[in-house]
Amino acid sequence: MYSVSTELYRKKFEEIFIQYFPKAKAFAAILLKSEQEAEDVAQDIFVKLWEQPDLWEGNLVRNYLYTMVKNHVFNRIRRKNIESEYINSRMNLYSPDEIAEFKDPLDEIYLEELQLLLKLSLEQMPDKRRQVFEMSRFEHLSNHEIAEKMNLSVRTVEHHIYLTIKELKKLILIALFLIKF
Repeated sequence: MYSVSTELYRKKFEEIFIQYFPKAKAFAAILLKSEQEAEDVAQDIFVKLWEQPDLWEGNLVRNYLYTMVKNHVFNRIRRKNIESEYINSRMNLYSPDEIAEFKDPLDEIYLEELQLLLKLSLEQMPDKRRQVFEMSRFEHLSNHEIAEKMNLSVRTVEHHIYLTIKELKKLILIALFLIKF
């Protein structure tokens, strides 16, 4: 293994770890855009370094470290792309009914609950606001068409839609929070 005693070996590695782990993690985070994945990459790199003490000499560790991180990140991305392609190719083998079997049954329940909340929320709104929103979102009419049908200004139609969306966003956020927990 390493020519010095085990204690010196451990101490030298600890110094390298303290000095370079945050840098390796930060570099991986820049490449991956994910703190958790960056942490995993940095840990994998330092496990490899622990197993190869001859790489610790002088500037070699710093130069080699960044190359290791870059290669590890690229391999991780490549593996994810291959997995994604595989999943997509496997999904193309199934009919939509067969794919539905893979879905979480709770998703359907959550969707139904969300639709019910939407319906109840719309029913609680003032009639004009509800009508404007339904014409916009369910009948797919333009704001100008809605304004003509209801004898309103386009600006009033836009304001009704804005208020409805604002209220529904709050409702959906609360619902999602409750569903997740």
